[in-house]
Amino acid sequence: MKFLSYKYKGQTSFGWTEDEENVYDLKKIHNEAYSSLKDYIASKEWGETLDKTEAIPMEDIQLLPVIPNPDKIICAGVNYDEHRLETKRETLAHPIIFLRVAESQVAHEADVILPKNSMKLDYEGEMAIVIGKEGRHISKEDSWEYIAGYSVYNDVSVRDWQLHTSQWGPGKNFDGTGAFGPYLIPRSAIQDGENLKLQTRLNGEVVQSSETDLLLFTIPELIEYISGFTTLRPGDVIATGTPGGVGLKRNPPLFMKAGDVVEVEVEKIGLLRNPIVAESE
Repeated sequence: MKFLSYKYKGQTSFGWTEDEENVYDLKKIHNEAYSSLKDYIASKEWGETLDKTEAIPMEDIQLLPVIPNPDKIICAGVNYDEHRLETKRETLAHPIIFLRVAESQVAHEADVILPKNSMKLDYEGEMAIVIGKEGRHISKEDSWEYIAGYSVYNDVSVRDWQLHTSQWGPGKNFDGTGAFGPYLIPRSAIQDGENLKLQTRLNGEVVQSSETDLLLFTIPELIEYISGFTTLRPGDVIATGTPGGVGLKRNPPLFMKAGDVVEVEVEKIGLLRNPIVAESE
């Protein structure tokens, strides 16, 4: 099964699908006891046998980011060795961590916005974790129990704004740049620590290709470290980092332009596709 957030007939809801053709409305199934997928994940009913309402054709809904309203989006930077080498960074004892805001996110098939004040829009394909229960000071050994599931993230970066100073925040939080989706795949569908292939394609050409067992800081290590400074809550998102091959470090640099299509695919989790559209006046 796959979980998703969406709009249908002007109303925001969430549901599940098994065939990617029909959606079953979980808000309706639970008599609006939960207002969002985040709330449902936090409930005692998360992970139970799912009922079906009248099927909604997938073509009739508008997808939203998997978790449209996370309390926190926590991103790991330079977390593959190939990317560390291309950025000429030293090996670190602790992960590089930065934050995104929810308003920067867009859904699968939604436009990623090329801002009018920059032409240095760069792809960063990643696997994302969605937290399933509240925790602080979580050990590596216990970390898997705190995961609700997995999704695909494109941590699109506006490179010149990212590098204005040593703080990355501006370049990581432009409106319409953090692509997230299309689905949340529950933890039970993937073996804990399973190695998954990750690939980013720009206009059909492979620009990033790696595997998740090459993460410098593993999922348990990220959860342990992050929960050491902040309380993780249901629906929080952790983007685990991008592999080598980013556009900034190519010769010549390869930045996305209006009319391009970028895809990120993570084995067993899904394919995230977004067109690039210039910001309107």
